[in-house]
Amino acid sequence: MARRFSSNKKGMGTVEVVIIVAVLVALALIFRESLLAFGGKVMAFCFDENKIANAFN
Repeated sequence: MARRFSSNKKGMGTVEVVIIVAVLVALALIFRESLLAFGGKVMAFCFDENKIANAFN
């Protein structure tokens, strides 16, 4: 007779969380320069004083 293992579905374990964090850190390090460039473009677009002044006029 086949033995069934009980499955724990209460939540994620510590190992899964550590693996996910490690993958996210690795991706951030690999794409660091492109992420910084993208963030700089977004910030420059959002905080452009000419666009803000034109919106209120």
